[in-house]
Amino acid sequence: MDADKKVLKIRYLSDRIEKLRYIDGRSDWIDLRASEDMVIRKGECRLIPLGVAIQLPEGYEAHVVPRSSTFRNYGLIQANSFGVVDESYCGNEDQWFVPMYATRDTEVHVNDRICQFRIMKHQPEIVFEETEQLSGKNRGGFGTTGIQ
Repeated sequence: MDADKKVLKIRYLSDRIEKLRYIDGRSDWIDLRASEDMVIRKGECRLIPLGVAIQLPEGYEAHVVPRSSTFRNYGLIQANSFGVVDESYCGNEDQWFVPMYATRDTEVHVNDRICQFRIMKHQPEIVFEETEQLSGKNRGGFGTTGIQ
């Protein structure tokens, strides 16, 4: 195996979902699918089970986000905006879930592609150094880069 490739050990907790793979072979994101049929009412926040437990490589974490079509198709917003799964969440029953908030009544069905993930190396150790002055030029504050 290529030294740059990382192994994800996957335990499928549902035999009703498709196996994990890269999105259409064109992206380094990987779709995650709902493993249960669910009715979610407007205003509810529900954990959608994804039917997998994954052992990540040491020193890596998974970033879980909605697919770009999730809001349009289901009216769902990821309740925590951005999910992080660290490599310690790796037991046989450590199923992945995505917390979703419904902006309208909706239904999610088994095997619906509801979110996606990728793995990233952990942030390197950081040393915090306090200073009275920074060397960069002031940009003018939050939101000052214009609209074009």
